[in-house]
Amino acid sequence: MIVAIDGPAGAGKSTVARRVAARLGMGYLDTGAMYRAVTFLAVREGIDSSDGARLADVARRHRLQMRPMHGGMAIAADGEDLSAAIRTATVTAQVSTVASHPAVRAVVTATQRTVMARGSWVCDGRDIGTIVWPHAELKVFLTASVAERARRRFAELSARGTPEPLEAVQAAIEQRDHQDTTRAASPLRAADDAVHLDTSALSIDQVVETIVGWASGEREGARR
Repeated sequence: MIVAIDGPAGAGKSTVARRVAARLGMGYLDTGAMYRAVTFLAVREGIDSSDGARLADVARRHRLQMRPMHGGMAIAADGEDLSAAIRTATVTAQVSTVASHPAVRAVVTATQRTVMARGSWVCDGRDIGTIVWPHAELKVFLTASVAERARRRFAELSARGTPEPLEAVQAAIEQRDHQDTTRAASPLRAADDAVHLDTSALSIDQVVETIVGWASGEREGARR
């Protein structure tokens, strides 16, 4: 079974998906982490984020590995753990541009499909239900107001000890929304059969309970 949770930056996809996966006893796959890993490797190799051909080569040359871990997912490249390194401000600032290149998306999507073909997963991203796995049993499009998403991201950064001004965080989210929805390759959009869930006024527990209920219903229906 595949549960696809798509939505814009800061909507809470990763937090919710991790908890839903734990509740359902399924694996958690953070597809965005793969693009972050490619971005980190490209930055380290001095490759410009506008060079799609060289970025795709980075994605092909390095063996990206994902494995479930307590409370989330670990990602490595050629055996090197990058789980923390991919969350820096430098990577965050460039990952949307890197992910916009069709050649990069083709390589990463193929890797994601290989992983998803084995086992049951809760996956979060921006094109899981539309491009990567359009036949997912449950598709959820998770969103929230820009102001609420900025507040959440601000709190997350502060908790990590890397605070940024709230105004800057909101501006970055607005820019990311524009980039994600207007890019030529796999733009952010809700699948036609996705269930929309606005989390602006909901707690994480409420969101998790809602999606677990939907997934359990899908799973029960499949058994009949």
